[in-house]
Amino acid sequence: MLNYNIKVGLIPMRRNTTDRPRGTFLTWYSAEQRGERFVKYIEENFSSEKVSFVDSKGIGIKDLVFDDDSAEKIIKRFIDENVDAVFIINCNFGNEEAAADIAKKLKKPVLLWAPLDDEYYVDGMRPTDSQCGLFGVSRQMQRMHIPFSHLPCCRVESEEFKKGFESFVKVACMVKNFKDIRIGQVGLRPAPFYSVIWNEGELMEKFGVKIIPINFAVIEQKLNEVLEEKPPEMKQIADYILNNYKLDDLTPKFVERMAAMVVMYKRLFDEYKLDAVSAECWTATPIMFNDLAPCTVNAILNDLGYLVSCESDMHALLTMVLLKCATQGEGKPLFGEFTVRHPENKNAELLWHCGPFPLSQKAESGIDSTARLVNQRSWFRAKDGVYTVARIDQESGNYMILPLKAQTTVGPQTHGTYLWAEFDNLQKIEDRLLDGPYIHHFVEIFGDFRTEIEEFCKYFPNLKVDKLV
Repeated sequence: MLNYNIKVGLIPMRRNTTDRPRGTFLTWYSAEQRGERFVKYIEENFSSEKVSFVDSKGIGIKDLVFDDDSAEKIIKRFIDENVDAVFIINCNFGNEEAAADIAKKLKKPVLLWAPLDDEYYVDGMRPTDSQCGLFGVSRQMQRMHIPFSHLPCCRVESEEFKKGFESFVKVACMVKNFKDIRIGQVGLRPAPFYSVIWNEGELMEKFGVKIIPINFAVIEQKLNEVLEEKPPEMKQIADYILNNYKLDDLTPKFVERMAAMVVMYKRLFDEYKLDAVSAECWTATPIMFNDLAPCTVNAILNDLGYLVSCESDMHALLTMVLLKCATQGEGKPLFGEFTVRHPENKNAELLWHCGPFPLSQKAESGIDSTARLVNQRSWFRAKDGVYTVARIDQESGNYMILPLKAQTTVGPQTHGTYLWAEFDNLQKIEDRLLDGPYIHHFVEIFGDFRTEIEEFCKYFPNLKVDKLV
């Protein structure tokens, strides 16, 4: 399963200089005071159930890393503690050699920060030059081909710092989960869907994606086991369906099997140690299981934290994973495709699918906000607000991701699960999709995560950001 907990290694650094008296240039004292204050503030204000820290206490002089020896010690500590990301803090000028060596050996996302140099003495001296050193650190990173992120020069207490640091943690979560990801492939693609063809070998070579094939004979066996066993969880899910959806007259006879399929997929995730599943849905499943449709099954799994994509679309599934991790597991990605233009608004588009949106993302009001099940498929409009709309795809081995921003708008009521999305320039987007390498399938998630997507691609150079220039 995907893991949204992030452990950040904190490295306050200073330049390797002689110890100068207080009140002079690049003093140890000033760097030590700043380092202690910054680390304490960060640990007290940004620790949470999903974010923890490993610091440099006891390493170097007054916990500051400044030379090869202290760098080696912090590397060992971070490896032993299995940190997911590194935060390098220039407490004065910093140390470019040690910073780059640490980043190179750890191979984790790196955040650089020079706190605002705001202390000046009456005789004209200043004790830090943190920003100046940041340029040296970044240049060394560039020479060693080490990707890194950075914050603006600002005070640690500022909103600017908070926004930038929390964004980096999201990027670290994306990177952590995308490396060596395990995807279950259930069935084959629907026969007419040449558009979702993907290359298993390339995904492994370029991104470390591991595909675990699971044929429908295995699915049939495991579903029958659940139906025979009838575990308590199966009744709980059936009750959830009956209590939260308004059912038509065709759906009740399928509820037990829908609940069994949810339990079966959860077991599948555990048994095969899967992070997500790409599944064939609307052709094989009804044939194998007497007209059973998996749309709402996928929706319930999504709300439970299990990602299953529709129509064997592997690239869409990888996008779902990426956007889920951009929220550190809090958001629920929607599988909504570009379907039809708005009849009156030239920049609005129907992002729709037959019923896989999770119930937690339902609109709170309106005639199309009631959750209905029509022949097992969810019908409702998604909640209003700003969405990131994105897709990973490829052409001739060149992988790209197109991240867009949309605001929901009013549009005609329709069937299935959907939202009407307004873009700045829909025609420009349509042209880009037609020029390729994209198809109609896109993934939506509540909130704007375009910055995190762009930053993520620094750490996966085989995935380029399409900025729709």
